[in-house]
Amino acid sequence: MSKFFQLKSYFNHWLDVVDEHSIHSPYFYEFYNQAIKNDNPIKEEFKAIEQIRQKLLSNPSEVTINDLGASSLHFKNESRSISKIAATSLSPAAYCRLYNRIIHYTNASNILELGTSMGITTLYLALKKNAHVTTIEGNASMINIALTNFEYFNTKNIGLIEGNLDIKLSEYLLTPAKIDFVLMDANHRYEPTLRYFNLLSRRMADKGVIVMDDIHHSEEMNQAWQELRNHQLVYGSTDLFRCGILFFDPALNRQHYTWSV
Repeated sequence: MSKFFQLKSYFNHWLDVVDEHSIHSPYFYEFYNQAIKNDNPIKEEFKAIEQIRQKLLSNPSEVTINDLGASSLHFKNESRSISKIAATSLSPAAYCRLYNRIIHYTNASNILELGTSMGITTLYLALKKNAHVTTIEGNASMINIALTNFEYFNTKNIGLIEGNLDIKLSEYLLTPAKIDFVLMDANHRYEPTLRYFNLLSRRMADKGVIVMDDIHHSEEMNQAWQELRNHQLVYGSTDLFRCGILFFDPALNRQHYTWSV
């Protein structure tokens, strides 16, 4: 990843950011105020998950990781400490809460996560009790940690699919059920991102959303984001710099906004 590219992307994003006073769409005005800005970090259910994050951040035990997607920028070998993986790979708490607000706002019931990691974000998604979360992960060490965290919370509405995403996603999508919410946080490269999107777009509910993580992670991810937000099946999008949100509701009339979290 080019530091210069990221700095340039952040500067351009900052120039484009608007607030609620520049949002003319009634849907996006409400979405902005209820899902983007209506944060409440002191909820007890959030605190419990964050306690697990802190334990991971202080765990010096080493595990073996096989990078199935883009190579890690932080590690040069496969043996890594849990604390360093947690520090560099877990979604920040503010974004975990954001994803939780989005699924509540959209009333998502069928949720898919690409890239379980240690299961922290998965637990935030599973806080919506009338929803079912399917999460796909290929690294055995991450799977073991995630399953331990799911068991600790006695979570019943998570299904973890183990294996290579390139294979398991296609198998999962053989089922006809529509998907309400997808978090794409696995293979941060151009070609796999477009390929996964093309598979997922055929199964999205009319009011479904896809959240793409790390859309400005690199030039190729930025290119993927620019192409997908202009895809014929995408009727609205928002750029939050770290992630982007794609909306599939035809009533939204192809609008794009740049916001800060």
